[in-house]
Amino acid sequence: MNTQTSPATLPGLCARLRKRYRQMTGFKALFGLGMVAILLLMGLFSPLLAPHAPNSQDLMSAMRPPDWTGPHVLGTDHLGRDILSRIIYGSRVSLVIAIAVAVFASLLGVFLGVVGGYFGGRIDAAVQKVTEIFWSFPPLMLAIAIVAFIGQGLVIVVIALTAQRWIPYCRVTRAETMALRDREFILSARSLGASSRFIILHHILPNVMLSIIVMTSFAMANAIIAEASLSFLGLGVPPHIPTWGGMLSDSRAYISSAWWMALFPGLAIFLTVLGLNLLGDALRNQFDPKLKSH
Repeated sequence: MNTQTSPATLPGLCARLRKRYRQMTGFKALFGLGMVAILLLMGLFSPLLAPHAPNSQDLMSAMRPPDWTGPHVLGTDHLGRDILSRIIYGSRVSLVIAIAVAVFASLLGVFLGVVGGYFGGRIDAAVQKVTEIFWSFPPLMLAIAIVAFIGQGLVIVVIALTAQRWIPYCRVTRAETMALRDREFILSARSLGASSRFIILHHILPNVMLSIIVMTSFAMANAIIAEASLSFLGLGVPPHIPTWGGMLSDSRAYISSAWWMALFPGLAIFLTVLGLNLLGDALRNQFDPKLKSH
């Protein structure tokens, strides 16, 4: 019996694989957009969505397990604070830090990458030296050092997390700018008297914007994980502000007796990061011509 696939069935097999690939890409995009929408809604409408005040303590109700029909759906922590309310309010910190770090890191990294890649020479060498210096430090260790030296605070955390996360933007935009600066349309614009500023703003940046958009979703996911790590270590925002990492830190001593204190903040971090990564992967599949051709 001949078990080999006949040539006539190969186009049909390829068509089915392409259809399955598109369906998977669509699922990634929908799941990622859904998680981003949920994060935005929780962050913007926390006072309306939270059933209790996030820091309201009730020692008589401490460490109650989840009760789907009671006043504390996801249970309470060791101080009687409602976990669901703290998760909803904690999304504010994750949202603000993720957006702020992505914005500032992209602005700094794209500026240095485009300037170094376009002008080259000593300017590019100086940018690369600065990049190598910051790249030599582990990201989390550098953030811990900055927070420990300067102090706690939301602005300090954003600065600490931005200190090294501009480097991927810089490297990618530098490589793309170096590939674009000798293209025909750039040479034509330069020969017609266009200034370097005009060329960068109207020809270089629009061509690297898609890469920046894709990288931003991954940068937001990394920022959320880094912020949770700092809060877990007690080096994030002040303790009175509820954060997912801070909730995980509070649950360490009660992990065997109150599993819900660690489970639900951990799930919030996991689902949010997973959604952002899937969204970034879907955007990359959509915009990368090499992937679209397959």
